[in-house]
Amino acid sequence: MWKALEIGEWVASRQQSMEDARGQVQEIIGRVRAEGDAALRALSRHYKLEEIAVSDEEREAAYGEVDPEVTESLIEAEARITRFHELQRPRDLWLQEVEEGIILGMKTTPLDRVGIYVPGGRAAYPSSALMCAVPALVAGVREICACSPPPISPLTLVALDIAGVREIYRSGGAQAIAAMAVGTETIPRVQKIVGPGNVFVTMAKVLLREEVEIDFPAGPSEIAIIADGTADPRILAYDILAQAEHDPRAACVLITPDAALAEKVGMLVVRLAEKEPRREILKEALENCGYVLVKDMDEAVAASDEIAPEHLSIQVADPLPVLSRVRNAGAIFVGRYSAVACGDYAVGTNHVLPTAGYAKLFSGLDVRHFCKTSSVEILDSQGLEAIGDVVETIARAEGLPAHASSVRVRREKSR
Repeated sequence: MWKALEIGEWVASRQQSMEDARGQVQEIIGRVRAEGDAALRALSRHYKLEEIAVSDEEREAAYGEVDPEVTESLIEAEARITRFHELQRPRDLWLQEVEEGIILGMKTTPLDRVGIYVPGGRAAYPSSALMCAVPALVAGVREICACSPPPISPLTLVALDIAGVREIYRSGGAQAIAAMAVGTETIPRVQKIVGPGNVFVTMAKVLLREEVEIDFPAGPSEIAIIADGTADPRILAYDILAQAEHDPRAACVLITPDAALAEKVGMLVVRLAEKEPRREILKEALENCGYVLVKDMDEAVAASDEIAPEHLSIQVADPLPVLSRVRNAGAIFVGRYSAVACGDYAVGTNHVLPTAGYAKLFSGLDVRHFCKTSSVEILDSQGLEAIGDVVETIARAEGLPAHASSVRVRREKSR
């Protein structure tokens, strides 16, 4: 269960689990494309799906099924998530005179319609509803729809309502992603889909990227921990269990130069897992977990960067030099009090992050994922004259004389 890991094999296994789902997901997408709502109903194997859309009355009634203390906590979490994401909000328009006669800038425009996927099934994830919806609303997206596996937890409905999402559909798995991407009789298609999910959800997002934009592959949860002998083994063990309890395909890696620490953590993980309510999930997930022994912190950072984990926890005596050298991680948690669970729920940063090594290529979800930009160019005659010779010369060199002429005729008029 707790074992030494070979990094290359571990990373390859994470990506292979997605590939294993490809054939089944392709079939599901084809059915949704051909059959629309009928496919969503047929593919809802564990729930008799009649009404796909959640009514306003159902959404409002969900508050009566949620403990008021939980509702208050969700409201506070939403405020903290909003506060952080408002710091990311780009200017709608900025212009700068870079030289006399030439003004350049950028115009930022929110997307019109996006879809968010909120996982369900083994657990309710109201936190993911907030994490996906809040940055979209901060960005100014006009229409946000949400899909979640039926029966949708009242917790999820309340979180979506707190975040301002009113368009909610009972649909989960790859079929939900396909429905939002290509559209059905009930679910209008969207421009972009965001949100975490299992390997089937993640593969559906990847396969449909030619028809809809996505955030990034965000599959089963991961954590890597860089720790030295000063780290508290019990804290490390619970950080591992916290991620492992998400999904049987979750994965956790301890990277340390201290073999005794690795052994202590492993013993604690195995023992504590037996006491956890989700021990059956933990038992499967811990097959994907283990440790990597390194000689020093340089080697530890190199190992972590090769893994490119969704979550990286740094638990060492002098963490800032380690932090400064890390290049690949979805989110980084520094010091013994920085539990990954804080980022999962209420510190304000986003917990929708790239997995399976994709942190080498992508950043976690933020406001910019819901925007597009246009460059702006404003030239007067003096500005055109300043660059006219350069433009005409390069245009003729490329064999595009009309490009050169479009500048030449303007210059002639200004003289």
